[in-house]
Amino acid sequence: MNSHRFRLLAPLATTLYNLLLLFVVYQLARVVYLLVNYSYFEQGLTTSHLLEMLAGGLVFDTSAILVTNIPYIVLMLLPWQVSACKPYQLLCRWLYLIVNGLALAVNLCDAVYFRYTMRRTTTTVFSEFSNESNLGSVFLTETLRHAYLLVLFALMMWGLYKLYRESGVKSREFKWWHYSLATLLSLVVLAPFVVAGIRGGFTTAVRPITISNANQYANRPVEATLVLNTPFSLYRTIGKDVFVVPAYYTDPQELKSIYHPEHFPNDSTAGDTCFTKKNVVVLIVESFGREYIGALNHSLEQGRYQGYTPCVDTLISKSITFTHSFCNGRKSIDGMPSILSSIPMFVEPFFLTPASMNHVSGIASLLSDEGYQTAFFHGAQRGSMGFMAFARSTGFQEYYGREDYDADKRFGGDDDFDGMWAIWDEPFLQYYATKMSEMKEPFMTAVFTASSHHPYVIPKKYEEVYPEEGIIIHKCIRYTDMAIGKFFQKVSKEPWFKNTIFVLTSDHTNLSDHEYYQTDLGGFCSPIIIYEPGREPEMQDKIAQQIDILPTVMGMLHYDKPYFAFGIDLLNTPAEETWAVNYLNGIYQYVKHEHVLQFDGQKSIGLYALSDSLMKKNLLLESRGERSEVRGYMERELKAIIQQYMERMTQDKLSVER
Repeated sequence: MNSHRFRLLAPLATTLYNLLLLFVVYQLARVVYLLVNYSYFEQGLTTSHLLEMLAGGLVFDTSAILVTNIPYIVLMLLPWQVSACKPYQLLCRWLYLIVNGLALAVNLCDAVYFRYTMRRTTTTVFSEFSNESNLGSVFLTETLRHAYLLVLFALMMWGLYKLYRESGVKSREFKWWHYSLATLLSLVVLAPFVVAGIRGGFTTAVRPITISNANQYANRPVEATLVLNTPFSLYRTIGKDVFVVPAYYTDPQELKSIYHPEHFPNDSTAGDTCFTKKNVVVLIVESFGREYIGALNHSLEQGRYQGYTPCVDTLISKSITFTHSFCNGRKSIDGMPSILSSIPMFVEPFFLTPASMNHVSGIASLLSDEGYQTAFFHGAQRGSMGFMAFARSTGFQEYYGREDYDADKRFGGDDDFDGMWAIWDEPFLQYYATKMSEMKEPFMTAVFTASSHHPYVIPKKYEEVYPEEGIIIHKCIRYTDMAIGKFFQKVSKEPWFKNTIFVLTSDHTNLSDHEYYQTDLGGFCSPIIIYEPGREPEMQDKIAQQIDILPTVMGMLHYDKPYFAFGIDLLNTPAEETWAVNYLNGIYQYVKHEHVLQFDGQKSIGLYALSDSLMKKNLLLESRGERSEVRGYMERELKAIIQQYMERMTQDKLSVER
């Protein structure tokens, strides 16, 4: 009787079995992809690394397989007795073979197309070739040239056909409501697993995976294509024609003369000064907006402003800071590229676009080439937020996350986990300091903290030390500030301390209770603090932004080679030439010439004096010629920045050819 009842689970069991077959097919297609293009992958390819990439590919295969087969899963588990009939099962079988045959076909075709693009095909391929009339002949030629792929396709499809299983349940084997209830429950139970598989995981720390996450398993950008599969790349870019190149300037030389993101030694060095191999340490502090920092707000509210960062205030008294400083995005995934690779967020987070597969340089890769040891630290699980993938793709040799912290017996292990996101800031920053002291100089490291974040809690032992005040994030800011203070206390005793450049900034801003920081521009106000022990502190009257961090650090090191950065070297650029840019709900905001310009991509919609902190007076509504002139040259410069950005994103030109 029990075995008879278990027969009610036959539709679920056969559905899972048939889905598992597809994992074999996807991995075989990946092996074919590798063999067809082996010369592109053989450099540094070891058995262990290949296995790492194949294992990583399972994550993307799961997502693609589930998206592709949602109609099949639903049809197999629909709660009606008709689904047990032979004709219905035959329909499901052919649906399965057709949709997965198409998925296999695009995977195999991409094995050929890869060498032309060095990336997995995305939906941009349709617009790329929309005006071509010879695609039929091209496809036919390549098909004949790679006829063996047709044979492989036929063999794999034959295998799927032969190995496919039907449920085997007879339509009258059970009472109709028994069968319907069993299939309904199967569908309900399976649904959350399907959603998690498509997203890339269950936990709150996992965002829906994108093509950039493949870099987590790759040592080189080109290897990410092996980790991915083409159906996944297509699905993740449907309807996401993110970067459209405007035709503001038709003359490349004119465009270059207005704005050019390639930097050369004379831009930032004294010419006769040699490259100085100082250590570089970058602290990216979660949600640590400028609003919370007392030392940067003395003039706010006629001096009555209350700060929440006594430790960082002390650090600022020894550092270089700027009268105006901004982040280039409003999310953590915007902050990473801005700070470490000098890439601002325009339209969509760089992480989430096909351009994330471009060849991208950064502080880590530039300094790795000079013999630096590089490492990235984030107290969340590996893969969280896509940070590991981005860090690895931009030159960080090592990555230390929650698992690595847990494995280090000198620290508290998972007892220090905050229960939601990551290891608490205080112990993780101590771990960070300890690990740096074990690195060989010169080194370049970055850490991304986590505690000053929703759900805005702090360790129980500090709940009375930092009680609720103001808004809910303030206690978290105080806790993180304390952790930063203890970090600097520890590293100041290390022999490498005086030979180090420290940079502290936030990934983005967060909750606000000051009107000034709630404006379109105020919402981007982040600290940029540069601390070099022994250097005179100074508050410079300049406009700074996250994308300036890379070129500024390169300037401080007297780096003597060309490099790519959308930002500028703040310390070697006159105040009147400093600027900032960000993107908010379809509007570009450009800060320069003591003004803020708002531009929708076609026309300017707002112009405000930078001193108009509440942005109450739109100067475009005035008819004065002076305002028109300011708008004119600001719009001219901003258009050049946008066009350079879009062209380089779409043409894979985010690094300097040497």
